[in-house]
Amino acid sequence: MGRQHWKKIWVGSAGNMVEWFDWFVYATFAVYFADSFFPKGNETANLMNTMGIFAVGFFMRPVGGWLLGRVGDRKGRKAALTMTVTLMSASAILIAIAPTYEVAGYGGVAVLLVARLLQGLSVGGEYAASATYLTEASAPSKRGFASSFQYVSMTAGQLVGLGLQIILQRNMSEAALHSWGWRIPFVIGALGAAIVFYLRRNMLETEVYEGSGAARDEDRGTLKALWAHRREAFLVIALTMGGTVAYYTYTTYLTKFLAKSAGMEKSTASLVSFCALFVFMCLQPLAGALSDRIGRRPLLIGFAVGSTFLTVPIMTMLKHAGSFWPAFGLALLALVVVTGYTSINACVKAELFPTGIRALGVAFPYAIANALFGGTAEYVALWFKEAGVESGFYWYVAGCAAVSLVVYVTMRETRDIDLNRVSAPTPPLPVTGAQPQTPVLDRRSG
Repeated sequence: MGRQHWKKIWVGSAGNMVEWFDWFVYATFAVYFADSFFPKGNETANLMNTMGIFAVGFFMRPVGGWLLGRVGDRKGRKAALTMTVTLMSASAILIAIAPTYEVAGYGGVAVLLVARLLQGLSVGGEYAASATYLTEASAPSKRGFASSFQYVSMTAGQLVGLGLQIILQRNMSEAALHSWGWRIPFVIGALGAAIVFYLRRNMLETEVYEGSGAARDEDRGTLKALWAHRREAFLVIALTMGGTVAYYTYTTYLTKFLAKSAGMEKSTASLVSFCALFVFMCLQPLAGALSDRIGRRPLLIGFAVGSTFLTVPIMTMLKHAGSFWPAFGLALLALVVVTGYTSINACVKAELFPTGIRALGVAFPYAIANALFGGTAEYVALWFKEAGVESGFYWYVAGCAAVSLVVYVTMRETRDIDLNRVSAPTPPLPVTGAQPQTPVLDRRSG
């Protein structure tokens, strides 16, 4: 890829990293501030309440997906990406200054709720805008590789959050972290968002969008236009279901699971997650590049088969891992399986839609799937734990993956679809793995 391709990928990825840092540190530091906003008592119940607010943010993601997806299709990918980081900066500041229960009663919960609603709006648009931008900004034969940097940057944001947590754990007392130390990452997130705002104001629009003529289409970015591609929209929901549940299980929930269920020290649990996620991040471009050679479906099918049959034994053994190395090995195995989904899901979804509806087509159905499955994953896990049947959650994750497996097996391959199509409807989805009768790129020309 040329210098301009790499520049676009860098700017898009840097902003995405800060966005997801702000999104994930809420879940990462929830174990420290959960008791600050609710009456003292049942620690698990307070954590469930805090994660319930975390889940509420997911239910704003469809609204953000619709609103900012529309902006992305009508005003350009750059405009949408600039708006998302503005909303995220505001939400980080609100959480950083939120009053505790002792100071304002449930007023602090109200501030948290507003902040999570803003974060939901922001991330609802960020995923689709960055997925579309990275896919369109890459060389045609490198779309899988380039779009994999979305999860590289997402994971980098989570790693920075975990790394900051480890540093604070080693340099602050437990009491200080519970009292005020948990506010530090949100202050850092707000400052990072301000820097990204400047970068995105000066970023380049994608050539696919500028040269497509999509900006002249009156129906661009509307629900009417999306309805014309409703089959693809429902496909996005179905193929996201298993991947998002597995992803949030082995990323945001893993640290709490190791601490609360496996009985590990919080610092050890954080270190396990950090090391496993670092390797996971490095695997994304490799898997993305592999999909450019062999196609998207083999990786998706590999993820779904592995997640369906390995989730229950992996989670069962993680609960009894006992120390760092067994837990790290099991967590890494799980994340290697999840890589089959995370490395390419952005480009697969972007490849399903024409240019004039691509941002909204990715954003809205993906946000719905995340609200229903990704955002509730931790709450469902804690509900099973509270009910005394924690293993039920393992089967829930495996079942979601099994549903997505059916979708992956029956969907068409998307690797060679031409991104430059503007508004022509895509062909019906076959029930076999046959290639669609869609104009394709000459892969020899790159």
